[in-house]
Amino acid sequence: MQVFLIRHASAVDETLAVRDPHRPLTAAGRAQATGLGDRMRWHDCLPTHVWTSPLVRAVQTTELVCAGLHATVTVDVVPALAPDGAVRDVAAAIHALPPTSAVMVVGHEPALSALGALLVGDPRFEALAKAQCARIIDGVVRWRFDGDGDAPVPPALRPE
Repeated sequence: MQVFLIRHASAVDETLAVRDPHRPLTAAGRAQATGLGDRMRWHDCLPTHVWTSPLVRAVQTTELVCAGLHATVTVDVVPALAPDGAVRDVAAAIHALPPTSAVMVVGHEPALSALGALLVGDPRFEALAKAQCARIIDGVVRWRFDGDGDAPVPPALRPE
C-alpha cells in the first residue's frame, strides 16, 4: 500500500468576503501544486485513488497535482478530510483498500500529520508544509518533498 499525503498549496488569506472554506490558491500556490505533480510524476507516483478535502484550496491543489501527474483517476471529495474531519475514519478507509492501492490524500494540517501518525504508527509524524508531499509505503515514510523543491529527501537525510 502506498499513500501520498499532500498538504494544499498556498492560498489567499481569509477575509470577510472570502471565508476559509472558499479560499482559492494564489498564483504561487498554483505553481507549487503543478510543480508537485511534475515532481511526483518523475518519481513514478501514479495514484489508483485520489481523495481530497472539500475546501476550495484542497480541490484546486488536487486538480493541479493530478494534471502534473497526467493522472486520469477520478477525484473523490471526502468530507472527513476537511479541517474538522474524522482522521480515524480516513485511516480506516485507507486500510480497507486493496494492498496494491496507491492513494493520494490532499488535505490540511494538523489532520494530515495526525493521519500520517496513524499510518506509520508514530505520534511524532512531522507536520507537512504547504504543497509538500510525504510518500508512505507499507507504513514507512520513504520521502517527502515540496512543490518547489529539487528532489525528495528521505527521512534519514533530513536535517533535525
